[in-house]
Amino acid sequence: GINAEYMGGTTVKRTSSLATFAAGCFWSVELVYQRTPGVLSTRVGYIAGKTPNPRYEDVCEGTTGHAEAVEVTFDPSEVSYDNLLDIFWNKHDPTTLNRQGNDFGTQYRSAIFYHSEAQKRLAEASKDRVQPRFRRPIVTEIVLATEFYPAEAVSYTHLRAHETGRNLVCRLLLEKK
Repeated sequence: GINAEYMGGTTVKRTSSLATFAAGCFWSVELVYQRTPGVLSTRVGYIAGKTPNPRYEDVCEGTTGHAEAVEVTFDPSEVSYDNLLDIFWNKHDPTTLNRQGNDFGTQYRSAIFYHSEAQKRLAEASKDRVQPRFRRPIVTEIVLATEFYPAEAVSYTHLRAHETGRNLVCRLLLEKK
């Protein structure tokens, strides 16, 4: 898309693209992309599940099939998709299936959700390029992006305020079942 931005008395048109990544808990993934020059915005949410408009609690229970993900809007003239992929590979362990650290379940899977055939090719090439850095095979899914559901505002605000307890919230919800 094209965004118009007013800068110093001049309107500047910026081209933006989308990238979507799942690399475990979305809070820390979002933070690293927010700090990346050329990233215009980020939002956390859920993708690639079977339930429309999933709630955080349902995703935590593992019943919806969604992955926790970060949708990144970026200016490709300032940061390349390849650079965003490098950040992705460096941010998490892509060799653990459905797990990142103490977080486990399909909602924590490693995945790249591409928005174009060009992104798919770049993602596949980057996976091949970084595989030698890891002892185990990379299990990251590279799949077409489906509908992205932003995390609901109430949970988003609550969880941002209680980030350290966030994973405990998911585990407690799972134990209630």
